[in-house]
Amino acid sequence: MKICFHASEKAQAQAALEEYSKKYGNTPIEDADVLVVMGGDGTMLHTLHSFITINIPIYGLNLGTLGFLLNEHRKKDLPDRIKTARPYTIHPLRMDATDKHGKIYTELAFNEVSLLRETHNTAKIMIFVNDEVRLPLLVCDGIMVSTPVGSTAYNSSASGPIVPLGANVLPMTPISAFRPRRWPGALIPNTSRVRFEIIRPHERPVSASADYKEIRDVVTVDIREYREISQTLLFDPDNHLEERIFQEQFAP
Repeated sequence: MKICFHASEKAQAQAALEEYSKKYGNTPIEDADVLVVMGGDGTMLHTLHSFITINIPIYGLNLGTLGFLLNEHRKKDLPDRIKTARPYTIHPLRMDATDKHGKIYTELAFNEVSLLRETHNTAKIMIFVNDEVRLPLLVCDGIMVSTPVGSTAYNSSASGPIVPLGANVLPMTPISAFRPRRWPGALIPNTSRVRFEIIRPHERPVSASADYKEIRDVVTVDIREYREISQTLLFDPDNHLEERIFQEQFAP
């Protein structure tokens, strides 16, 4: 097995990188069978973006805090763990955002696309799904559309639903909705096309972020699941991704 190791800049991860490289070698990514990522969820998220065109599975070792997208860090039997790992294919969201100058930005998100007000003024947003107006006016701090994997992150902290991988739905979750009162958001089919139009964007500016990439002063944001691109994550059978999402649904 030819392994490429990639680690965060933190001291613990760098020490692990040196140790594993000495033991197993460190194959260049273009010749490797698997990419082993050492760090936390932030490192994994950046890796998913950085190696988006490299079609090899990714196995994470948690050297961060939560490590939802990674496996437990154990020094023994790494090749055997990789061989017996369960693969999960995930797809990002594609965001096409147009700013107030008419410039279009295209970004991908493996967690969520989120819109947030830029000033003290609330955002006013019109929501389209499949070219039909579904909500003519949402007054809020923001709104997001998440992937199933991302539904456990920012979406969950904003009281959005955690959805199983095979549910074929995307959660749309408001952030501090003022009008309509207590609007909980929606679950939409993952084949849907979503558009957010900002109402009075010069008076009430809004930014849009695809994971960690932010676009300021947007006027429209189009979102859809981008099945043309996929990444394969590997998990140990005793704590695989579906089980982790299930546990999050019942977390105390």
